[in-house]
Amino acid sequence: MARPATRPKAQPARRRRRPGRGTLTVIALLLVGSALLRLGLEATEAIAREAEPGTMPIAAQTEVAPQQCVTDPDLLPLLQAMEEREERIREREERMTMRMRALKVADDRIEQKLAELKASEDALRRTIALADEAAESDLARLTAVYENMKPKDAAALFETMAPEFAAGFLGRMRPEAAAGIMTGLTPDAAYTISVVLAGRNAEVPKE
Repeated sequence: MARPATRPKAQPARRRRRPGRGTLTVIALLLVGSALLRLGLEATEAIAREAEPGTMPIAAQTEVAPQQCVTDPDLLPLLQAMEEREERIREREERMTMRMRALKVADDRIEQKLAELKASEDALRRTIALADEAAESDLARLTAVYENMKPKDAAALFETMAPEFAAGFLGRMRPEAAAGIMTGLTPDAAYTISVVLAGRNAEVPKE
């Protein structure tokens, strides 16, 4: 019996490749490689610049010209007026400072003079006190001498004295001694001395 003829097996259909995909891949790879190469070159240059001493970036080496402040011409009169006013204020402060110093010197001199005057016044007061004490001592001693003299001799001496001077001594004596001297005086001398004594005692306050 004859075998039936076998049909050849159908071959699976092959997928057709889309045109252009491989080309895009190649282009992408080339771009990536170019970018990597560029980065590598820039990194190498940066490392070389850092390794070289005294090198600076071009931007840093460029000197920046200093900016100049331009004043508005309209503001110049105002600025000048402000400077003049500050100068006047400074001169006024200096004058006030000098005046204060002069016043301080004058005050110090016045205080010094007052202290000297007070010292002189105290010394003069002590001198007057000593003189008064000495005079009082002399008058007391002289009064005692007149008291111890004989009334007749003392009366003759008192006749030659000024009435005020004689009244001063008689007023310091003990009453009995003064009475003995007044008895030996002439009536005119006794009357004049009595008037002086009465007038001096009349000025003494009663209360």
